[in-house]
Amino acid sequence: MYLLTRKLVSSDKISTTATLDFDTRLKSRACINLNNGSVAGLHLERGSLLRGGDILSDDSGQFVVNILAAPEHVSFALCEDPLKLSIACYHLGNRHVSLQIEAGRVTYLHDHVLDKMLIGLGLIVGEDNIPFEPVSGAYETGSRHHHQH
Repeated sequence: MYLLTRKLVSSDKISTTATLDFDTRLKSRACINLNNGSVAGLHLERGSLLRGGDILSDDSGQFVVNILAAPEHVSFALCEDPLKLSIACYHLGNRHVSLQIEAGRVTYLHDHVLDKMLIGLGLIVGEDNIPFEPVSGAYETGSRHHHQH
């Protein structure tokens, strides 16, 4: 089993990929299935959050894995009024819900109770199956992106 211990800024030699859901990408210690059929262990700095596009390696740097964000069942709420969207984000955050916030849109892991709350606040709510990349916590270690674009 491979042990992934480091985040790399970039690499020309990707050994394989791993498609991980958000809950798994939150963990710094886990056993993950790689897309080539093998298994790897995560042993990263505590507080790390993996994003789609992050690159991990073992201690030697010889085994390199590109992390892909798995599509997940999410809800999204649309609103052109920034104040109303801010209020919705406040209420979701007050419930400790992870949020992907974009201009005019907030996305969260699907929850029909939260959907009803946001509809009651006057937002348009829908569902989708897409990669979920929420805003990192204020105390997350490291920067949001560890790779070059």
